[in-house]
Amino acid sequence: MIAAQTLSRWQSALPFWLSFLLVPLVWIAAGLGGWFVLLVPITTWYLFAALDGIFGLNLENADPQTPDEDLFWYKSLTIAWVPMQFVTLFGLIWLTSQAEHLSALEKFGVFFGVGVITGTVGINYSHELMHQKSRGERLLADLLLAMVLYSHFRSEHLLVHHRYVGTPRDPVTARYNEGFHRFYPRVLIGCLRSAFRAERELLARKGKPWSDTSNPFYRYWALQLGMLVLAFLLGGLGGVVLFILQAGVAIWQLELVNYVEHYGLTRKHLGDGKYEHVLPRHSWNAAHKASNWLLINLQRHSDHHYKPDRRFPLLQNYTENDAPQLPFGYPIMTVAALIPPLWRRVMNPRVREWRRVNYPEITDWTPYNKALNPEPGTR
Repeated sequence: MIAAQTLSRWQSALPFWLSFLLVPLVWIAAGLGGWFVLLVPITTWYLFAALDGIFGLNLENADPQTPDEDLFWYKSLTIAWVPMQFVTLFGLIWLTSQAEHLSALEKFGVFFGVGVITGTVGINYSHELMHQKSRGERLLADLLLAMVLYSHFRSEHLLVHHRYVGTPRDPVTARYNEGFHRFYPRVLIGCLRSAFRAERELLARKGKPWSDTSNPFYRYWALQLGMLVLAFLLGGLGGVVLFILQAGVAIWQLELVNYVEHYGLTRKHLGDGKYEHVLPRHSWNAAHKASNWLLINLQRHSDHHYKPDRRFPLLQNYTENDAPQLPFGYPIMTVAALIPPLWRRVMNPRVREWRRVNYPEITDWTPYNKALNPEPGTR
């Protein structure tokens, strides 16, 4: 009986382990070069988009009261990924930096693929881990973020984004009509500033200066420096360049997803700087099976904001009556976000309909439309 239950739990978790198949693909790319360097981007962006079309939607919900012991294989997934990514990243830095069979362009291609993995999977898994109560899991989140030089994401996400999502105080909420290419530089600067400010204010409430050793930014900087030093020891200056390349790609992947998740969705301003509570309608959702396997249910984003520490297999699906739905999963929507005219054609009518249905009393959306760099010639 116990063995049967264990087998059943393992089988239900198995689809989410598909991300581990990306690891041999990037090693094949490094070993063979040529067009094989495209294996990882093609798999994550196009294959999973095709699989979404084949497998369709998953509208079922697990029991949110499922005991923790029944989630062993799901928890093991995110924990096991950390050493896997570490070995893959630094092993490939050592291999690629001295590989004579790879041209400079092929090395770029290999580590572009590494960045797709460390961004699509690694940062996403760090997001799952940082929300847990276990200090060990939070430390693993820090290690994953240090591997992409984006450690402050933990502070920004936990202290700023979840509190201020859908308001002007959240740098990550993409404004209506704000194209990704304007959003991206704004969010890179804004997230770092808001993360540091949030930690400084937290220390100030305890009567401590920002320079106090309890400021997590010291840990962030130390871990990131350690990763850079290791890259140098394994691959010299070329190894550092490859490390920074994959980190840049990973951050770009993260912010593409951030752009999609809340585009144009704003909480109602109640006056005196106050906003309504975060509701399911303030996040875009996608119920596509395959991309949710790859992204461990990140596309069930409304429930994540409702219960941030709820583990990914227990995140609940919302119908379009309760939360806005994307027409496709993230693999397609993030590619669309890179083409602003296409993005606006697909998403702006959906935002306007969302406003009409949820906030018919608001007749002037100008204050909500404001962005730091508004797109010209759009409405």
